[in-house]
Amino acid sequence: MAESYVVQGARLKCSCGDQESGLQVTDHRVSICGKPQANVDDFKPHINIAPFGMCQSLANPTVAAATAANKGRLKKMPCVPNTVTPWISSKTDVLIAERPALLSSSLLRCCWNGTISISDDGQD
Repeated sequence: MAESYVVQGARLKCSCGDQESGLQVTDHRVSICGKPQANVDDFKPHINIAPFGMCQSLANPTVAAATAANKGRLKKMPCVPNTVTPWISSKTDVLIAERPALLSSSLLRCCWNGTISISDDGQD
């Protein structure tokens, strides 16, 4: 599949979550077909990145505690994204608000060992 630019309305998935989530793009004053275009700095939890349903990563302290209390049987807990660094694998030669443009192939790491990918770029 060809790489494409990511805009408001993009859908995301996390390797440790059980639901997709949406990307909330900061208005960088650049748009594609009227939708704000994303850059690598659109990674902030609860601002740009919404929860992914239930988390199953034992690196997440709430999942680890719930699993321990459940006699070692995995107990999923509500996702609380913990993204602290920008997206990787971006379009470095196209800048949106002086930062690289986000691509459909870009990835984001969650501190709870999840890998967040883009399942739909948001373009119609």
